[in-house]
Amino acid sequence: MKLGTRFSAPSFLQGSGHRPAWNGREGGANGQARANSSFPWFLPLAALTVYLLLPALAVQFANTGLLREGRRKRRELALTFDDGPDPVTTPSVLDALQAEGAQATFFVIAGRASEHPQLIARMLAEGHEVAAHAEKHVHAWIRTPWGGALDVTRAVRRVARVTGQPVRYHRPPHGAYTLSTVLGQRAAGVQGVHWSVEGQDWRADLTPEAVGERLLRRIGPGSIVVLHDAGPGAAKTVPMLPGLLQELKSRGYTFKTVSGLEGATPVDGAALRRRAFIALDRVFDRMGKIQPTAGRVDNLFRTGASAFPLEGVTLADGTPVPKGAPCAEFHVNNPLMVDLGISRPSIRQAQRDYRLVAEDLVRRPDLRGAQYVFCLSAVSPLMAVMGFETYDLPPADAHRLRLWARVMRWGYAGAPKVAEPRLSILSRAAFLAQYGNGGSGQ
Repeated sequence: MKLGTRFSAPSFLQGSGHRPAWNGREGGANGQARANSSFPWFLPLAALTVYLLLPALAVQFANTGLLREGRRKRRELALTFDDGPDPVTTPSVLDALQAEGAQATFFVIAGRASEHPQLIARMLAEGHEVAAHAEKHVHAWIRTPWGGALDVTRAVRRVARVTGQPVRYHRPPHGAYTLSTVLGQRAAGVQGVHWSVEGQDWRADLTPEAVGERLLRRIGPGSIVVLHDAGPGAAKTVPMLPGLLQELKSRGYTFKTVSGLEGATPVDGAALRRRAFIALDRVFDRMGKIQPTAGRVDNLFRTGASAFPLEGVTLADGTPVPKGAPCAEFHVNNPLMVDLGISRPSIRQAQRDYRLVAEDLVRRPDLRGAQYVFCLSAVSPLMAVMGFETYDLPPADAHRLRLWARVMRWGYAGAPKVAEPRLSILSRAAFLAQYGNGGSGQ
């Protein structure tokens, strides 16, 4: 062979271009890579979606199919307590409820119920409702699929043995759901229950007083409230509960079991649409710096500072209202007004709640300079009864509010037809004379 001559493999090694196969398979490492690339990678993702993501979104967060709240027509609510019974803390909770003649629903741990049947017997004897919480207090997301379903059925069965009666309701630990939780509830024949107001008594950074204040701001008619009669949450709930019950009772609330709460039905499409519109109201309020009157969601009105938007308005005493004048503009609490309707109960509540609006006019810095109090809405018949002067709106404004009223009727399914939108207005002095300290409110 001469130097510089290129080496050529013998023809029997060149073959037809095929590479040698290893262990009778084609392609070696590259072939294995091609095999791996053909694996249906989407199957684990699909399984995770069906088992965890969809139930978490649809049931745990949207509460579809669960009991979440009742109607807001009456001042009643359902207090619920998780994680008991505990022989140290549960009796104190029962004592506080008994002192105020309040009923509640207890979601109990099966083993604790079996260990303390005397506490379960006391709950039932005093008119409370006993429901199932869990056999083992473990978050549904970290359980095996079969363990999640069996926990529901076993807890329901064991609690029923202690109470001597069928169990109607179940709430999983942390309110967490997977497909197994849903199937377990169906197999056990129980209705899932969530909540509309969470006390967060388990938070280490909240004092008992802070938990109570949080609840008083958030509780409204029809609320299902979750607290704890055992565990870390009980350390806040036990000292807080007597004062909470007394304050709510002074506001006219009665306390029901979940089964006794009027209008507590499983969340469906109409309820989801209603919640979406409530969320839209919150966005509107945040953008407009509108606050629930007295900081309470059970008030019939929400109030914010505003410049008067209309021209050519003159009050009955001849006082012109200039466009741009500083005002307090109030908006109705839509879900509460829908459930109450324009009726005697809504008139009585408006009389009470306008006194709180008057306090806000004096207390809130953003409202202290307001010269007028007004509302642009279709509830002008109620406003007229409450002593407001009412005036027709310009055609463009009336048309805009009519369209919005139709959208609201669709959003709040079952909302009654309302009157033509009008301006309802009083001067600050006239409003405070009627609803401020010393005012008649009539």
